[in-house]
Amino acid sequence: MVGYEPGKGKHRGRLGGLVCKFARDVFRLGTGISDAIRERPPAIGEVVTFRFFELTPAGVPRFPSFVGLRDYE
Repeated sequence: MVGYEPGKGKHRGRLGGLVCKFARDVFRLGTGISDAIRERPPAIGEVVTFRFFELTPAGVPRFPSFVGLRDYE
């Protein structure tokens, strides 16, 4: 994870999404994040697990969804 996106609407004032890097591409990850994590976001540089439907022709994950923080490796 390389950054944060501010929340909008019901998430105003909290974490809206995580800015993640996958291979050499950067994308936003907002779906699947619990309210607890939105209140206390992970530190920049932490590794997160996510799932996605497929890769776009540009190699960016399509429809990424947050699964959890990685506490190993």
